[in-house]
Formats: sequence, C-alpha cells, structure tokens
Amino acid sequence: MTTQEPQRKGGSGGLRAFFRRLTSSQAELEAAELREDLDRHGATPIASCAERQRFCVAGTLRTVTLRPRGGAPALEAELYDGSDVIDLVWLGRRKIVGIEPGRVVRAEGLVSLQDGRKVMFNPRYELRPTG
Repeated sequence: MTTQEPQRKGGSGGLRAFFRRLTSSQAELEAAELREDLDRHGATPIASCAERQRFCVAGTLRTVTLRPRGGAPALEAELYDGSDVIDLVWLGRRKIVGIEPGRVVRAEGLVSLQDGRKVMFNPRYELRPTG
C-alpha cells in the first residue's frame, strides 16, 4: 500500500497541472514561463523594481519603436517578463542589431518613472539565445 500512495499523490499533482494548463489562457502560460526564466538570467522581476535604483531585468521584447525625443532619435523597446513591463530607451540610436520583437534580452540600468511607466535609459544589455 505504501508504494501506491506516492504514485497517487504524484498522479493527482500531474492531473492538477494538466487541468491548470488546460484552463489557463496562452498569455497566462507564457507569463508563468517567463517568470520561471528570471532565476536563470539572474534578474529581478520588473514588478519588484523600484524607482531610482539599479536593477537587472530580463524578458521578451514585445515592441521596438523609433521615437524621437527632443529632436534626437531614440530607440524604444518594451520588455515583458511575466510580471510587468519596462521601456528600454537608447538615446541617439536609430537601430541596434538584434533588438527586435520576440528577442529575449537581459538589461541592467537605473529605473525611473515617466508618465506612470517604468523606464531604463541607455541600459547595458545582453541578447539571450531564443528557445
């Protein structure tokens, strides 16, 4: 009897996980997967980042846009890690090879708030392998 109980326990846990995946939306599943990857990248969840402090964040780029700031070019990218988003802004840049939607990036810099959104200006970044 004792050998069957761990099997039942593990079986019900597997069944529970199966039903959780079945009832969760694709976005929820992707967010959970991204949050699990934070440890692997040595990053802080974006939702935990406070203003005026340096942090290392990692996630997937959702959008990349060229948006002039003060008459100078600025490349803006929205980074999502499953907990929140942060805008990465490179001032004076029109394009950075590898910075494109869907790319996994690890970025480090000072977090500030602009119009209620978290922003990192000219962060150090590392392109991570996809998949």
